[in-house]
Amino acid sequence: MTSQTLAETLDSRSLTSSVVGTRQTKDIFFLVGLWLALLIAFGTLITLLIDTFVTARSRLNTDFLTAFPSPFPEDTGIQAAFFGSLWVVVPAGLVSLFVAVCTAVFLEEFVKQDSRFAGFVSLNIQTLAGVPSIVFGILGLAFVARGALAWGFTIRTASVVLGMMILPIMIVSSREAIRAVPSSLREGAYALGSTRWQCIRRQVLPAAIPGIATGSILGISRALGESAPLIMLGALAYVSSNPAGFSDYYTVLPLAIFKYATEAQVEFQYAAAAAIVVLLVLMLALNLLAIIIRDRSRKSW
Repeated sequence: MTSQTLAETLDSRSLTSSVVGTRQTKDIFFLVGLWLALLIAFGTLITLLIDTFVTARSRLNTDFLTAFPSPFPEDTGIQAAFFGSLWVVVPAGLVSLFVAVCTAVFLEEFVKQDSRFAGFVSLNIQTLAGVPSIVFGILGLAFVARGALAWGFTIRTASVVLGMMILPIMIVSSREAIRAVPSSLREGAYALGSTRWQCIRRQVLPAAIPGIATGSILGISRALGESAPLIMLGALAYVSSNPAGFSDYYTVLPLAIFKYATEAQVEFQYAAAAAIVVLLVLMLALNLLAIIIRDRSRKSW
């Protein structure tokens, strides 16, 4: 090996080592930045949760859960808001789940995936899944509360609008769950003489239950914590009785929290913190239910 070749080899090795060293340094700085951002976000969340629980400690009791709103902070409660949330969210979730499963089955099992119709519908569903919730509130105000239906500011109006809001999310999750079912399961059912509907009802849908249930419960959790569209739909911040039907006025937990948090008396801040804890517990319970259903129904193919 000549001296010139040896010098070129040494130069290339030194260049390679310097490039590798620079990349490793950048990777280390990037990882340190990621961990710092994660620690800051996690620390902020923990701090807010601890502060909320400490503030709510004096009001977390059965009296707070069973009492109605009151001008006196020591007597106020969230019973009307709790039952109002159930009246609004439960029908929206059930109807949206039925429509989402039917839509997902139709798009995945009865429509050709490369057709223009399937592409057009999929594009619109994905677009609607990313639309801000306030837009659904404006649409509900224009076409449901007023306009052609003219249902007014009632529970059924709020339930329909929340159902429209979570429907695209449920459709997307249901389609993904059905799409994840192995094609061999369908082929085996057809080989045994099943019709398409029998195959879907007895094989595909039972196998897709974990994904459908998980996506649906997460959609319901989102509806439970929404307040922006309901403000547009005339939800009241102060209601002193539980709903008796779908034509009644209503309030929900997020609006009750907003009302208590904006009161001048400091004691109402304790009530707002306690309502936040109740809402967090409900949402965590729904997410835990989704995890349990997913884990217990999961199958390995």
